[in-house]
Amino acid sequence: MERCSILALLSAAVLIMSCLGVEGWSSYNTEVFQVGGKVMCQDCSKDWNQWAHGAVPIQGSKVAVTCMDARARVVYHTSDLADAEGEFDLSVTKNVDGIEIDPEHCTVRLVSSGSATCNLMTDFGGGKSGVSLHRPTQVYPGVIKYTVGPFYFTTPQCDLPDNGPQ
Repeated sequence: MERCSILALLSAAVLIMSCLGVEGWSSYNTEVFQVGGKVMCQDCSKDWNQWAHGAVPIQGSKVAVTCMDARARVVYHTSDLADAEGEFDLSVTKNVDGIEIDPEHCTVRLVSSGSATCNLMTDFGGGKSGVSLHRPTQVYPGVIKYTVGPFYFTTPQCDLPDNGPQ
């Protein structure tokens, strides 16, 4: 009987701690949160294995974060260029002119490609339509980071023709 009580008590403690941990990140004293990810080129002219697993990073691709207020007005916008590994890292200020930025009202999307030959946006990973931020992927004292993507561009020959009404 005593063993069951101890297990029940431990289970309750773990449940309480996990609930506090999930929402506790929002109370961390940070002035900014980070948004990171990767931009890749996926070439459909390659064989399936190369297409599925052979994406290459695109340096110089532009990615933007747009944050809205409760009335769906833009209150913050910033962008970054991907480095040689295709990685981007944006810092978003949490307080702009007295308005508190809620990460869940922010969207990350592709803006432009750094490649002249691989420059058509795709929605693999949500890069074309945009990705909303929900739960951070890294939470440490003073650091809150969201990771999105990877986002993909493709080559013009991979673009599907528009067979709609003309």
